[in-house]
Amino acid sequence: MRLKIPHFLFAFLIVGALMLGGCTGEQTASSSVSPTSSATEAATKTTTEATTGRTPVSETTNESIPGMKDLPRLEGKATVVMTVKGSPITVEVDGINAPITAGNFVDLVQRGVYDGLAFHRVIREPQPFVAQGGDPQGKDPKFPADRLGTGGFKDPKTGNERQIPLEIKAKGATEPTYGKPLDGNQTPILQHKLGAIAMARSQMPDSASSQFYFTLADQGFLDGNYAVFGNVTEGMDVVNKIKQGDRIETVKVTGGAENLKNGGK
Repeated sequence: MRLKIPHFLFAFLIVGALMLGGCTGEQTASSSVSPTSSATEAATKTTTEATTGRTPVSETTNESIPGMKDLPRLEGKATVVMTVKGSPITVEVDGINAPITAGNFVDLVQRGVYDGLAFHRVIREPQPFVAQGGDPQGKDPKFPADRLGTGGFKDPKTGNERQIPLEIKAKGATEPTYGKPLDGNQTPILQHKLGAIAMARSQMPDSASSQFYFTLADQGFLDGNYAVFGNVTEGMDVVNKIKQGDRIETVKVTGGAENLKNGGK
Protein backbone atom coordinates (compact mmCIF):
# COMPACT_ATOMS: atom_id res chain seq x y z
CA MET A 1 0.00 0.00 0.00
CA ARG A 2 1.30 3.46 -0.86
CA LEU A 3 2.06 5.63 2.12
CA LYS A 4 -0.11 8.73 2.04
CA ILE A 5 1.42 11.90 3.42
CA PRO A 6 -0.90 14.65 4.68
CA HIS A 7 -1.27 17.25 1.94
CA PHE A 8 0.01 20.17 3.97
CA LEU A 9 3.03 18.21 5.14
CA PHE A 10 3.78 17.28 1.55
CA ALA A 11 3.51 20.96 0.57
CA PHE A 12 5.76 21.84 3.48
CA LEU A 13 8.43 19.49 2.17
CA ILE A 14 8.50 20.31 -1.52
CA VAL A 15 6.87 23.53 -2.64
CA GLY A 16 9.83 25.56 -1.41
CA ALA A 17 11.82 24.18 -4.32
CA LEU A 18 9.25 25.52 -6.74
CA MET A 19 9.72 29.05 -5.46
CA LEU A 20 13.43 29.27 -6.14
CA GLY A 21 13.09 29.73 -9.88
CA GLY A 22 13.19 32.83 -11.99
CA CYS A 23 15.11 35.39 -9.92
CA THR A 24 17.60 38.11 -10.60
CA GLY A 25 20.94 37.98 -8.86
CA GLU A 26 19.73 40.35 -6.17
CA GLN A 27 16.57 38.34 -5.59
CA THR A 28 18.43 35.06 -5.57
CA ALA A 29 20.17 36.10 -2.40
CA SER A 30 16.87 36.82 -0.69
CA SER A 31 14.56 34.29 -2.32
CA SER A 32 15.77 31.09 -0.73
CA VAL A 33 12.61 30.93 1.29
CA SER A 34 12.12 28.18 3.82
CA PRO A 35 9.73 25.32 3.03
CA THR A 36 7.61 26.54 5.92
CA SER A 37 6.94 29.97 4.46
CA SER A 38 6.50 28.52 0.96
CA ALA A 39 3.98 25.94 2.08
CA THR A 40 2.09 28.49 4.11
CA GLU A 41 1.67 30.63 1.02
CA ALA A 42 0.76 27.73 -1.24
CA ALA A 43 -1.47 25.70 1.06
CA THR A 44 -3.24 28.65 2.68
CA LYS A 45 -4.66 31.11 0.17
CA THR A 46 -3.67 34.71 0.71
CA THR A 47 -6.74 36.58 1.88
CA THR A 48 -6.20 39.85 0.10
CA GLU A 49 -8.83 41.76 -1.79
CA ALA A 50 -8.98 40.71 -5.45
CA THR A 51 -8.56 43.39 -8.08
CA THR A 52 -11.53 43.82 -10.42
CA GLY A 53 -12.62 46.11 -13.20
CA ARG A 54 -9.28 46.25 -15.00
CA THR A 55 -8.80 47.75 -18.40
CA PRO A 56 -7.64 45.38 -21.17
CA VAL A 57 -4.12 44.02 -20.79
CA SER A 58 -2.74 46.05 -23.69
CA GLU A 59 -3.86 49.25 -21.95
CA THR A 60 -2.81 48.41 -18.40
CA THR A 61 -1.20 51.36 -16.64
CA ASN A 62 -0.82 49.87 -13.14
CA GLU A 63 2.14 51.78 -11.72
CA SER A 64 3.11 48.82 -9.55
CA ILE A 65 3.91 46.85 -12.73
CA PRO A 66 5.90 49.26 -14.91
CA GLY A 67 6.41 48.32 -18.53
CA MET A 68 3.67 45.70 -18.52
CA LYS A 69 2.05 47.07 -21.67
CA ASP A 70 5.31 46.44 -23.55
CA LEU A 71 5.57 42.77 -22.56
CA PRO A 72 4.79 40.06 -25.12
CA ARG A 73 1.19 38.91 -24.96
CA LEU A 74 -0.81 36.17 -26.64
CA GLU A 75 -4.22 37.25 -27.90
CA GLY A 76 -5.76 33.82 -28.31
CA LYS A 77 -4.30 30.33 -28.12
CA ALA A 78 -1.18 28.71 -29.53
CA THR A 79 0.16 25.19 -29.89
CA VAL A 80 3.73 24.36 -28.93
CA VAL A 81 5.57 21.07 -29.46
CA MET A 82 8.46 20.32 -27.12
CA THR A 83 10.79 17.44 -27.93
CA VAL A 84 12.48 15.57 -25.08
CA LYS A 85 14.66 12.52 -25.77
CA GLY A 86 13.24 12.30 -29.28
CA SER A 87 9.58 12.29 -28.20
CA PRO A 88 7.08 15.13 -28.64
CA ILE A 89 5.01 16.85 -25.96
CA THR A 90 2.17 18.97 -27.35
CA VAL A 91 1.10 21.92 -25.22
CA GLU A 92 -1.91 24.18 -25.69
CA VAL A 93 -0.90 27.66 -24.53
CA ASP A 94 -3.85 29.75 -23.32
CA GLY A 95 -3.55 33.46 -24.07
CA ILE A 96 -7.24 33.99 -23.52
CA ASN A 97 -7.00 33.50 -19.77
CA ALA A 98 -3.28 34.25 -19.24
CA PRO A 99 -2.24 36.64 -22.06
CA ILE A 100 1.00 37.97 -20.53
CA THR A 101 2.24 34.66 -19.12
CA ALA A 102 1.37 32.80 -22.31
CA GLY A 103 2.84 35.55 -24.48
CA ASN A 104 6.10 35.48 -22.55
CA PHE A 105 6.40 31.71 -23.00
CA VAL A 106 5.62 31.75 -26.74
CA ASP A 107 8.05 34.62 -27.28
CA LEU A 108 10.82 32.70 -25.50
CA VAL A 109 10.02 29.61 -27.57
CA GLN A 110 10.35 31.61 -30.78
CA ARG A 111 13.64 33.05 -29.59
CA GLY A 112 15.00 29.52 -29.05
CA VAL A 113 15.58 30.15 -25.34
CA TYR A 114 14.41 26.69 -24.28
CA ASP A 115 16.32 24.66 -26.86
CA GLY A 116 18.97 22.61 -25.09
CA LEU A 117 17.92 23.46 -21.53
CA ALA A 118 17.69 20.86 -18.77
CA PHE A 119 14.90 19.87 -16.44
CA HIS A 120 16.86 20.75 -13.34
CA ARG A 121 14.24 19.75 -10.78
CA VAL A 122 12.01 16.67 -11.05
CA ILE A 123 10.12 15.62 -7.93
CA ARG A 124 8.25 12.29 -7.96
CA GLU A 125 8.76 11.09 -4.41
CA PRO A 126 7.17 10.77 -1.95
CA GLN A 127 4.38 11.79 -4.36
CA PRO A 128 4.44 13.02 -7.99
CA PHE A 129 4.83 16.80 -7.97
CA VAL A 130 6.49 18.66 -10.87
CA ALA A 131 9.12 18.58 -13.60
CA GLN A 132 10.73 22.02 -13.75
CA GLY A 133 13.07 23.54 -16.32
CA GLY A 134 13.78 26.71 -18.26
CA ASP A 135 16.88 28.17 -16.59
CA PRO A 136 18.92 29.71 -19.45
CA GLN A 137 22.13 29.25 -17.47
CA GLY A 138 21.85 25.57 -18.39
CA LYS A 139 23.04 26.29 -21.93
CA ASP A 140 26.53 26.61 -20.53
CA PRO A 141 27.76 23.00 -20.14
CA LYS A 142 30.19 24.17 -17.46
CA PHE A 143 27.49 25.76 -15.31
CA PRO A 144 27.09 23.74 -12.07
CA ALA A 145 23.95 21.62 -12.18
CA ASP A 146 23.29 22.23 -8.50
CA ARG A 147 22.99 25.97 -9.17
CA LEU A 148 20.36 25.68 -11.86
CA GLY A 149 17.06 27.20 -10.85
CA THR A 150 18.39 30.68 -10.12
CA GLY A 151 18.34 32.21 -13.61
CA GLY A 152 15.92 33.83 -16.00
CA PHE A 153 15.78 35.26 -19.52
CA LYS A 154 17.85 38.40 -20.05
CA ASP A 155 16.43 40.71 -22.68
CA PRO A 156 19.23 41.36 -25.19
CA LYS A 157 17.92 44.90 -25.75
CA THR A 158 18.23 45.96 -22.12
CA GLY A 159 20.61 43.41 -20.64
CA ASN A 160 18.15 43.01 -17.76
CA GLU A 161 16.19 39.97 -16.76
CA ARG A 162 12.63 40.05 -18.05
CA GLN A 163 10.17 39.46 -15.26
CA ILE A 164 6.44 39.12 -15.66
CA PRO A 165 3.68 39.78 -13.15
CA LEU A 166 1.78 37.03 -11.41
CA GLU A 167 -1.31 36.66 -13.60
CA ILE A 168 -4.33 34.59 -12.56
CA LYS A 169 -7.85 34.90 -13.94
CA ALA A 170 -10.66 33.87 -11.62
CA LYS A 171 -13.88 32.27 -12.76
CA GLY A 172 -16.43 34.98 -13.48
CA ALA A 173 -13.80 37.73 -13.87
CA THR A 174 -13.43 39.71 -17.08
CA GLU A 175 -9.69 40.31 -16.58
CA PRO A 176 -6.89 38.51 -14.72
CA THR A 177 -5.69 39.59 -11.29
CA TYR A 178 -2.11 40.87 -11.44
CA GLY A 179 0.65 41.10 -8.90
CA LYS A 180 -0.88 39.09 -6.07
CA PRO A 181 -2.44 35.68 -5.41
CA LEU A 182 -6.19 35.19 -5.55
CA ASP A 183 -8.05 35.29 -2.28
CA GLY A 184 -9.55 32.16 -0.80
CA ASN A 185 -13.00 32.86 -2.22
CA GLN A 186 -11.89 32.82 -5.86
CA THR A 187 -11.28 29.86 -8.13
CA PRO A 188 -8.85 30.23 -11.06
CA ILE A 189 -9.97 29.23 -14.52
CA LEU A 190 -6.61 27.59 -15.25
CA GLN A 191 -5.88 25.10 -12.50
CA HIS A 192 -3.03 22.82 -11.49
CA LYS A 193 -4.50 19.64 -12.93
CA LEU A 194 -2.36 16.76 -14.16
CA GLY A 195 -0.41 18.03 -17.18
CA ALA A 196 -0.77 21.74 -16.47
CA ILE A 197 2.13 24.00 -17.40
CA ALA A 198 2.83 26.97 -15.14
CA MET A 199 5.51 29.52 -14.25
CA ALA A 200 7.95 29.08 -11.38
CA ARG A 201 8.83 32.18 -9.37
CA SER A 202 10.51 33.36 -6.20
CA GLN A 203 8.59 34.45 -3.12
CA MET A 204 8.02 37.78 -4.87
CA PRO A 205 4.81 37.47 -6.96
CA ASP A 206 6.12 39.36 -9.99
CA SER A 207 9.40 37.45 -10.36
CA ALA A 208 8.59 34.79 -12.99
CA SER A 209 10.88 34.93 -16.02
CA SER A 210 11.58 31.80 -18.08
CA GLN A 211 11.36 28.85 -15.68
CA PHE A 212 8.27 26.69 -16.01
CA TYR A 213 7.00 23.39 -14.67
CA PHE A 214 4.70 20.55 -15.67
CA THR A 215 2.48 19.14 -12.94
CA LEU A 216 2.85 15.37 -12.55
CA ALA A 217 -0.45 15.08 -10.64
CA ASP A 218 -3.27 17.37 -9.58
CA GLN A 219 -1.79 20.06 -7.30
CA GLY A 220 -4.80 22.07 -6.21
CA PHE A 221 -2.99 23.64 -3.27
CA LEU A 222 -0.97 25.71 -5.79
CA ASP A 223 -4.09 27.17 -7.42
CA GLY A 224 -4.36 30.91 -7.10
CA ASN A 225 -0.69 31.28 -6.12
CA TYR A 226 1.16 30.34 -9.31
CA ALA A 227 0.27 31.20 -12.90
CA VAL A 228 -0.92 28.28 -15.02
CA PHE A 229 -0.88 29.18 -18.73
CA GLY A 230 -1.69 25.96 -20.57
CA ASN A 231 -1.79 22.19 -20.50
CA VAL A 232 -0.37 19.11 -22.17
CA THR A 233 -2.76 17.79 -24.82
CA GLU A 234 -0.55 14.98 -26.14
CA GLY A 235 2.57 13.31 -24.81
CA MET A 236 1.84 13.13 -21.11
CA ASP A 237 3.53 9.73 -21.19
CA VAL A 238 6.71 11.56 -22.27
CA VAL A 239 6.36 14.06 -19.42
CA ASN A 240 5.98 11.19 -16.96
CA LYS A 241 9.32 9.76 -18.11
CA ILE A 242 11.32 12.99 -17.71
CA LYS A 243 14.25 12.57 -15.36
CA GLN A 244 16.28 15.27 -13.68
CA GLY A 245 19.00 16.33 -16.10
CA ASP A 246 17.07 15.42 -19.25
CA ARG A 247 17.30 18.17 -21.83
CA ILE A 248 14.77 19.82 -24.09
CA GLU A 249 15.96 19.23 -27.62
CA THR A 250 13.71 21.73 -29.38
CA VAL A 251 10.52 23.69 -28.80
CA LYS A 252 8.50 24.93 -31.76
CA VAL A 253 5.29 26.94 -32.15
CA THR A 254 3.16 24.88 -34.53
CA GLY A 255 -0.02 26.94 -34.40
CA GLY A 256 -1.27 30.36 -33.28
CA ALA A 257 2.01 32.22 -33.75
CA GLU A 258 0.05 35.06 -35.33
CA ASN A 259 -1.63 35.67 -31.96
CA LEU A 260 1.64 36.82 -30.38
CA LYS A 261 2.00 40.59 -30.00
CA ASN A 262 5.13 42.51 -28.93
CA GLY A 263 7.29 39.46 -29.57
CA GLY A 264 11.02 39.67 -30.22
CA LYS A 265 12.42 39.82 -33.73
